[in-house]
Amino acid sequence: MPPRPGPLSGRERALRRLLYLAVAYSLILWWPFAVLPDEVAAVVQLIMWGAIDVLLLLVIRWRSRVLRAAAGVMFAIQILVMVEDLLDELDIWEFGWNDVAWWIYIAVCAAATVLTVVGQWRDGRWSRGTLIAGWLSLISFAFDFPIITFFEPPTSAWLASMVVSHVLGLLGVVWNAATAREMPVAAGHPVAASSRRRWGWGHRVALAAVVVLPMVVVIQPEQNARHTFGGGSPDCYSRPSFGDLKPEEREPVFLCLARNRDFGQPPMFPDSLPDQAVLAYGRALCRAKDRTEKEALLRQAGSARAAWGVDDWDLVYVCPEIVAKSQPHLLRSSEQMKADERDHIAEKNARCRDPWPRTKGVVQATANYFLFVDGDPGYVVTDAADHGVMDEDVMGELYKKGNETGLGVTPGTVLVGHVADVSDVCITVKAFRKAPPPRTAGWYSVHEVPITSRSGTLKVPEMDGGEVGAGAPMPNLAIRGKGRYRLRVYVRVTKSEEEEHLVVVFPGRSRKQLALKS
Repeated sequence: MPPRPGPLSGRERALRRLLYLAVAYSLILWWPFAVLPDEVAAVVQLIMWGAIDVLLLLVIRWRSRVLRAAAGVMFAIQILVMVEDLLDELDIWEFGWNDVAWWIYIAVCAAATVLTVVGQWRDGRWSRGTLIAGWLSLISFAFDFPIITFFEPPTSAWLASMVVSHVLGLLGVVWNAATAREMPVAAGHPVAASSRRRWGWGHRVALAAVVVLPMVVVIQPEQNARHTFGGGSPDCYSRPSFGDLKPEEREPVFLCLARNRDFGQPPMFPDSLPDQAVLAYGRALCRAKDRTEKEALLRQAGSARAAWGVDDWDLVYVCPEIVAKSQPHLLRSSEQMKADERDHIAEKNARCRDPWPRTKGVVQATANYFLFVDGDPGYVVTDAADHGVMDEDVMGELYKKGNETGLGVTPGTVLVGHVADVSDVCITVKAFRKAPPPRTAGWYSVHEVPITSRSGTLKVPEMDGGEVGAGAPMPNLAIRGKGRYRLRVYVRVTKSEEEEHLVVVFPGRSRKQLALKS
């Protein structure tokens, strides 16, 4: 009996709109969603396809309880898998897929497609062209089995199978579009006969061939490594800050870092891997649960640096949403990092106090002095003419057994060591016109040595944009210009395990090295 005309029901209207939305998502909308967090895409997929599965079950006239029940089971499994995918993206629960589980899931998807096409056929309201498009969509599943069974990612054969599988997936898009287009027909609103003849199944298959076949020919798997990084991309060798990059600039930076050979080191990945394979491995490394799993992935990729592992500050360019969960500071821009560094220096300087607040020097300053973290013997008070020429033997003098003063001394430079295991010290410098009283009480050590200024400038080095030096401007301690001076250094460690230094400079011609307290 032919269907009686009537308006589309609410379910039919909803199904038609959702199918068109699914078609738009497959062809166009996936691209803007790609720049959003994976959790958003997982929610969209669950809502859209879950609703489509439920509505297909309700709209199609299955004419068989067994067929409807079987389709319901297949649809339910598909929805559960999408729920699992969302829970995995939210780091709540992960199923742990293996090859067998993937085979079962692909078989379920293929079975759901078969049951839906059979349901449409038994319903009798969809055209032969739509049914043919549904049957042809099953071809794409045939390529998923060899992808899982025989090919290791990211080999050329694996990439080729993935490309063909995605292109053939367009047949499923055609099927969804045809199903949505014929919904008025299925509801009892047949379109004009001329329109049906113009868009019969033969024309639809021909149109699909016109769309799909050129893409199969044009889209080829990458056989050789291709460097995406070029002159128009950011200079990754200077490691740009993540926050300074546009979204489209991030993957090229990761590719450049992955092929970096600075200082003669081997690249993270061999040159034989194409860019898409490197990016695939990068995303897999982001999902790795520990260092052992990362090393296994690098070995699988043929990396010569498998034992080194890979750090989040490299992976942030390919999976910022994952790195941000544990190290959000890696997503900052260079301006944000400079602001944070200024705040850090200001905070460090603020904790340092002048140990002689009532004894004012002609010039003076108090600041935090940032040392090298590993193996820094201390800091220097140096003449501008001698800065940077400290001999290694003099540097080692600080640690030499029996050293009288605890200071490394040359005519124009004095090396001051730290006594505690610290990465910075609070330093106060003061210059006087004559020698101040010793005042050794409360200090761990007090030493006085000669120093000569050939240039008329004696200073403690400042950070000046680097990582080592005083965190605030330091004055010129040679207040009488060129000539001989005496330099007295006070050192102590506070109850809070912080080290304080007081450096006093005044004119003096004596060449004696004195240990006033040690």
